[in-house]
Amino acid sequence: MKVLIVDDSMVMRRILKNILKERDIQDENLLDAPNGKVALAILEQNDIGLLLLDWNMPQLDGLELVKIIRSMDKYKDLPVIMVTSEAAKYNVLEAIKAGVTDYIVKPVSSVKILSKIDSFLNR
Repeated sequence: MKVLIVDDSMVMRRILKNILKERDIQDENLLDAPNGKVALAILEQNDIGLLLLDWNMPQLDGLELVKIIRSMDKYKDLPVIMVTSEAAKYNVLEAIKAGVTDYIVKPVSSVKILSKIDSFLNR
């Protein structure tokens, strides 16, 4: 399964990749993008099985990307985990309403990430 990590922070993308490698996900199955616009192009050209997504990014933010992909037949059921510093309850509710599957507030730990993604990786 291919996993797409979308975050404008290269450091955060690297952290998430390293965490996913703990579940034996190979480098060739870990794709990343610095913003939603690049992510959308990757989604259109690949079969992605899990999306880890930041909210605040330039060009196309995470919430807008979720709204776009939820309108695509190919990705209407794609597991999307929002990994963001947006911690307010109304942000969580807005993300879930837009179609986010799960929500993790930064800073992240490998235990927290792995507990959230394990059910999706075993599909």
